[in-house]
Amino acid sequence: MMCMALTGKVVPYKAGFGPFPAEVFHVPYPIEYHGVSIDDSLAALDKLFKSDLEPARVAAMIVEPVQGEGGFYPAPPGFLRKLREICDEHGIIMIADEIQTGFGRTGKMFAIEHEGVEPDLITVAKSLAGGFPLSAVIGKTDIMDSVEPGGLGGTYAGSPLGCAAGLAVLDIIEEEMLCDRAGDIGRQIEQWAGQVQADTNCIGHIRISGAMCAIEIVADNKADRPDADLTRAIAAEATKQGIILLTCGVRGNVIRFLPPLTIGEALLSEALDTLGAIIRDLAGDLRKAS
Repeated sequence: MMCMALTGKVVPYKAGFGPFPAEVFHVPYPIEYHGVSIDDSLAALDKLFKSDLEPARVAAMIVEPVQGEGGFYPAPPGFLRKLREICDEHGIIMIADEIQTGFGRTGKMFAIEHEGVEPDLITVAKSLAGGFPLSAVIGKTDIMDSVEPGGLGGTYAGSPLGCAAGLAVLDIIEEEMLCDRAGDIGRQIEQWAGQVQADTNCIGHIRISGAMCAIEIVADNKADRPDADLTRAIAAEATKQGIILLTCGVRGNVIRFLPPLTIGEALLSEALDTLGAIIRDLAGDLRKAS
């Protein structure tokens, strides 16, 4: 219930559930494409502190360096540094949610490194163990050691097989220079997306953060006209043709790309070519229908 309270996406995660724990507050994430600036986000945070929540009572501030389920929007330059300053001013713990962004996905081991910001805690999982069930919290000593031995854990905590897989993944990331490979993947996807965007009127925005990439599907190249139906149709047809896609975003109109960092260039090209043909065909069918 606490996790559902923390998420900023209602459907499908909160729909049909509740009531949720109180005093979990959300502030708009700065997204230039949707007209939300860093100043807008900080102003909303300041208003929250003045009208609803005394800063001294805030246990922690949680932020994704690149939004995951929210739509793959990267934090604009300077935003995370400003949040770090605000947390330091009020004694608030800063938590970086790196569940999706961690372990080389964005071209750095952790996405927050791009900003040179050091959080107090980092949550990690997913790529940590190459598919084995393993998650972790990385934190500063005074926080991590404040809990009694055995105070943090669970039924599956510290799985020997999962930990062995995690250690092997760390070795592979270093040996195969997968952080650098993430940048190569991102550049390949960016070039492809630009070509498809030029051929259609349905890709409103392209976002590249290393190998954490997304395209925003809209009608007539307009940011305020999200096309969730076309997004679902693209994902469904891709599945029929052997490509597993994930959609995201609160408006349901973002297609995200999360290929394995070990994927070969030829296989990625094959998938992108197939997906490009799907998008062009479906976008063309919509134009004919209208």
